[in-house]
Amino acid sequence: MLKLQGECWVITDTAAGNQRQALALAEQLRMPFRHLVLEPRAPWSWLAPRLTTGGRLALSASQRPLFAPPWPQVAIGCGRAAALFTRLLRPLSDGQCHTVQILDPRIDPAHWGTVIAPRHDRVAGPNVLQPLGSLNSVDDAWLADGRESCPQFAELPQPRVGVLLGGSRKGIALDADYAQQLTARLLERQQREGGSLLVLASRRTSAALIETFRHALNGLPGLVWAGRDDGRNPYPGVLGWADRLVVTPDSVNMLSEACAVGCPVQTFITSALTAKIERFHRALREAGLLQDLDAPSPAEHRPPLRETAAIAIELRERIRHRQDHA
Repeated sequence: MLKLQGECWVITDTAAGNQRQALALAEQLRMPFRHLVLEPRAPWSWLAPRLTTGGRLALSASQRPLFAPPWPQVAIGCGRAAALFTRLLRPLSDGQCHTVQILDPRIDPAHWGTVIAPRHDRVAGPNVLQPLGSLNSVDDAWLADGRESCPQFAELPQPRVGVLLGGSRKGIALDADYAQQLTARLLERQQREGGSLLVLASRRTSAALIETFRHALNGLPGLVWAGRDDGRNPYPGVLGWADRLVVTPDSVNMLSEACAVGCPVQTFITSALTAKIERFHRALREAGLLQDLDAPSPAEHRPPLRETAAIAIELRERIRHRQDHA
């Protein structure tokens, strides 16, 4: 595999999901890269990436030196705030920087060299790549590292059920009532099958949701992890050891990473989903990757959803073609 020339910048905000996607892609490109966490000020933060006038002034004086020449040969951004800076890099570099924007930038994708937006975003164009889910680092080596980092999970009774909790978002309420219904279903199945429950909260998970799980699952084999007070984040270990994963319906990133593991993935839905999230769920179900919580495990094994390496190969070819014809 020929090495791409130059340096890559990875540009994100502080959102963990955005960082994971951009870094996963950068690692697959196998270029030297720098990770820049850039936070635009108002009014650019309100209008990113549409407002570009005076764009470098969008950064505070302390961050401005980070976004300065020499410009990179490749820049990968993820999220709306990052899209402002990846858009600016094309004119700033006199067209020498191949700009990559992950997720729908909400304006014409022609402003970037490549846009990577999942199919349910319905972004189209000759420079748009459309994976089914979100980019991530989950593969066999990543899962093996996860198991090695949490060897204690090997002693837990099977089936080991990982439960990934997100948080409320527009049109999806993950409140105390939802938590009570979900824990009741999980406990009912655990009483029938035995096994253990490994529950992981995210940054968006409400305190009410976490406390409901702590109370309901007290004394059962497994764990409830909600932050640093519970020790080191065991997320890779939970995915590595899971026999089954249950994921709340709100997070494209968590569902994509769960479907990359290779074990059955289930979700629990109590009300209608928003149109965009419903399209994503429907695509996962049609691919045989997602079932309802009460559904039996599928008899037929489906290959895990691992798209990042293939997206990176296509992106490398586009970058190399551009470099060869520069």
